[in-house]
Amino acid sequence: MGRRGCGCWRSVFSTAVLYGSLALFTSILHNVFLLYYVETFVSIYKIDKISFWVGETVFLIWNSLNDPLFGWLSDRSFLSSPQAGSQITSPEVVLKRLKALSTNGPLFALSFLAFWVAWARPGLQFLLCLCLYDGFLTMVDLHHSALLADLAVSATDRTRLNFHCSVFSALGSLSVFLSYSVWDKENFFSFRLFCVILAAFSILGFFFVSRSLQRRFSREVRPKQDEASALKELSVGQAPLAQPEKPVTIGQYLKQLSKHRNFMWFVSMNLIQVFHCHFNSNFFPLFLEHLLSDNISASTGSILLGISYVAPHLNNLYFLTLCRRFGVYRVIHWLFVLKLGLSVVMLLAGADHIYLLCVFIASNRVFTEGTCKLLKLVISDLVDEDFVVNRRQQAASALLFGMVNLLTKPGQTFAPLIGTWLLCVYTGYDIFQREPAKDSVVARDSASSSGAPPLRLGCFYMLVFVPITCALLQLAAWSRFTLHGRKLQGIKTQRQGAQHGHLIDVKAI
Repeated sequence: MGRRGCGCWRSVFSTAVLYGSLALFTSILHNVFLLYYVETFVSIYKIDKISFWVGETVFLIWNSLNDPLFGWLSDRSFLSSPQAGSQITSPEVVLKRLKALSTNGPLFALSFLAFWVAWARPGLQFLLCLCLYDGFLTMVDLHHSALLADLAVSATDRTRLNFHCSVFSALGSLSVFLSYSVWDKENFFSFRLFCVILAAFSILGFFFVSRSLQRRFSREVRPKQDEASALKELSVGQAPLAQPEKPVTIGQYLKQLSKHRNFMWFVSMNLIQVFHCHFNSNFFPLFLEHLLSDNISASTGSILLGISYVAPHLNNLYFLTLCRRFGVYRVIHWLFVLKLGLSVVMLLAGADHIYLLCVFIASNRVFTEGTCKLLKLVISDLVDEDFVVNRRQQAASALLFGMVNLLTKPGQTFAPLIGTWLLCVYTGYDIFQREPAKDSVVARDSASSSGAPPLRLGCFYMLVFVPITCALLQLAAWSRFTLHGRKLQGIKTQRQGAQHGHLIDVKAI
């Protein structure tokens, strides 16, 4: 008995670690992509402004549509109400998602490599690379995120799984430290070689880890399949216990979702969060260059850059402990208040306090990204509510994650477009021409008369006013979200009761 319990404990630990490690193979590539893809096409491939805007616009459409499309293809069979003897078990669903990860993970890594070698006209390559990369990233992210809702229902178990994801995501962020040391616009070979090494590591990781998890869950599925076969044989010749229900159409599903008030308030808040996260990622190098480069060394800039990518994951480990004690809702609310407070303090202090500016630039990204890491827990709770309210056959977790992305991913495209537009309007600085626009003479003169370069002042105002605006809007939306406290506990109890015998006990894997 003791030997059996020891083996069970090792199995739990290994499964949780393997699930978390899948986040490593994504983050080592995606962090580098976010940091360098704009700079690569603008400064190295010399893409023109029209092609850049066209590419981002098409990317906006594809980026939004592929999430619900892939989610619908994956989960459309789960939408009908449960029928007697026909319920799909959670181990089967998990196995299906792992098979998708073993295929799409390596393809995602290969699509990452397409950015760093010029193989077509800049405009065409920009468009194709973005769409290809995001398609495979979506498949990986949807199925990995959906596993969080499929593997566990209790907040404790989900927090534990998220904890392992945060640990491995932090390790993946170390690629940012290394990338800064090999990044050179004049000599791109070292950076390309670095990207090849990252992609090879990611391909091997996705393949072996997903296959290992598939073998574990295959052992869980076989007994349930045998049981289902036996029940089917016993029911031969008997009248059906219930009339089969028609599958839910996409129109019916959208109508159900439109009545899901917590879902609508959540995506309103999350749209702003996605915008702010990607705004920080896209313009972090610009802020370093124009706000701090004259006052800090290159090594200090590298450390700040690395901290801003690693710290959110490490910080999330502390946030998760707070979530266990106070709940996810309250922790996210506190983070919005903190973001607002820090931005107001920085605005009042001004751009001349260099050390305070360093702390703010790093902390702004740390807390914003830290909030993003917690939102998967909220979406998993929305999956539970959707399952209970609409009496699903099986929780359509990938589809709901896809619908969230449909409504929030536009923020990823709006971030560079709105950021470059604000910078050009206020300062006349055009990242495509590297020359002041003629329309900005007044802005430049007024800024110069204040004793600060116009570009530096414009960057500073962008740095503080964007988080202030985002925090105010998010606090307004988040105050209307009601899926927390006793209501959330009631939803989880109902789901566990409805799927009794069909859910995976994470502690038994």
